[in-house]
Amino acid sequence: MIRLPKPWPKSWNMPLLGLALAWGLLAVLYFATGAAMVEIWNRSETFAHAWVVPPISAWLVWRRRAELASITPKPAPLWLLALLPLGLLWLLGDLAAANAATQFALLGMGVVLVPALLGNEAAGRITFPLGFLFFAVPFGDFLTPWLVDRTADFTVIALRATGIPVFREGTQFVIPTGSWSVVQACSGIRYLMASVMVGTLFAYLNYRSYKKRWVFVGVAILTPLVANWLRAYMIVMLGHLSGNKLAVGVDHIIYGWVFFGIIMLAMFMIGARWSDPDPEPVLAAPGEASTTASRNRFVAVLVAAMLVVALPTGLRAQVEHAGAHGQPSLAAPSLPGMNWVAEPLSSWEPHFKNAAGTLHGRFEPTAGGPAVGVFIGYYRDQRYGRQLITSVNDMVNIEEEKEWSRTSRGLDAVDGQSWRTGELRGQALDQVSGGGNQAPRLRVWQTYWINGRPFVSDWQAKLYGAAQKLLGQGDDAAVILVYADKASVGADDARLREFVKQNWAALDTALRGVRDRDAARQQ
Repeated sequence: MIRLPKPWPKSWNMPLLGLALAWGLLAVLYFATGAAMVEIWNRSETFAHAWVVPPISAWLVWRRRAELASITPKPAPLWLLALLPLGLLWLLGDLAAANAATQFALLGMGVVLVPALLGNEAAGRITFPLGFLFFAVPFGDFLTPWLVDRTADFTVIALRATGIPVFREGTQFVIPTGSWSVVQACSGIRYLMASVMVGTLFAYLNYRSYKKRWVFVGVAILTPLVANWLRAYMIVMLGHLSGNKLAVGVDHIIYGWVFFGIIMLAMFMIGARWSDPDPEPVLAAPGEASTTASRNRFVAVLVAAMLVVALPTGLRAQVEHAGAHGQPSLAAPSLPGMNWVAEPLSSWEPHFKNAAGTLHGRFEPTAGGPAVGVFIGYYRDQRYGRQLITSVNDMVNIEEEKEWSRTSRGLDAVDGQSWRTGELRGQALDQVSGGGNQAPRLRVWQTYWINGRPFVSDWQAKLYGAAQKLLGQGDDAAVILVYADKASVGADDARLREFVKQNWAALDTALRGVRDRDAARQQ
């Protein structure tokens, strides 16, 4: 049994008090960032495991208390330099309303304060507990579409290998006994996040070899992926073999968690066979007594740390009022040979929520011919809950949309400018007759317009938008979607390609006009 030295060394009193003060300032200045993180833990089942991360980290530090007590803490001021890029990351993330960036930066600053104020030796003894804190960041939702696609791929391949005929479009498929859809809840992201966190902790506590630890972490990543694929296949098979009496309601979820629990238990039981004995604590030799000079040095480092921590919030306040503000007024540009009709081309409505202004209608050729639909969602004064680029803003939200679904996605380019492409089907697959050929279908092209520049990459668009706002250019941004009935676009989306080639300059000019006109009114 490890016991604390009696009494606890006085050399730790001032450093611990200083660290508490620095963390307190961090909590006050970045309260909104921390609160947003906790709010996600509270509402999202995917990240509910993050609630246990801080207490586990504290417990891991407590286990090393005897080793820490044998060390005389000495500040390492060079670590203050690491606060600068972390502060910049927080600033850019906050300007772009990117939760993950601000939350990683906040925890990063909290972790860096430990070696800065307590020293390298003390921080070195608790490196893993400090690193473990980063599991508290709700990060990884961007993997969901990829996981959904892979789950659908495996399920369809396994069904066909079993001898069951399958008709598939996108993430929906039909078998002789019914139709199925792989949605976000079937992606396995919840299993993956929980497995990686618990697997990493298990590896740290049970293995001394870094090779063993990394191998087990790899297993903890691979196992929930494969387990989720098998889970999805078995649920479909249970429904198929039982005449859709089993695994189609709440028991669908129950079977999934029970199966996942069994797989995880087996993984830990097997991993425990190669566990290593706990090492003996390594106690440091007695350090030098605290002196007036060392106390003054610590106070100087603490003051410098608190000033650097406060710097990003000060800069954020300065750029808050730059650029255009207020409600943008959107109007369709005049296009040669086209008439604007302020009615959508179909019942489809893109899932881009809380825009400052929207424009949705269609351009009809004056000489006759198929129309081209245009949707513009314009965003300004972006903040959390009202930003352009989020994990839920997309052509179709598969969790909320019941009528339309995406059946394909890709990239294309016109005159060097890239566009996202997609095909949408406007009817549930099990309601489509003739093998799925009678449902309304759309071909859609999408791009972002960020303060005058087009982007298709989410992270590039966010980074550019944040940089523009930091430079005082405002945060005006928009999503532009052009679409047409699939039967009218021709080979290789020729109709949309021609429309974009001829009219992108006019669309861009119209958006620039909205931005510049409103910015001029602010001056």
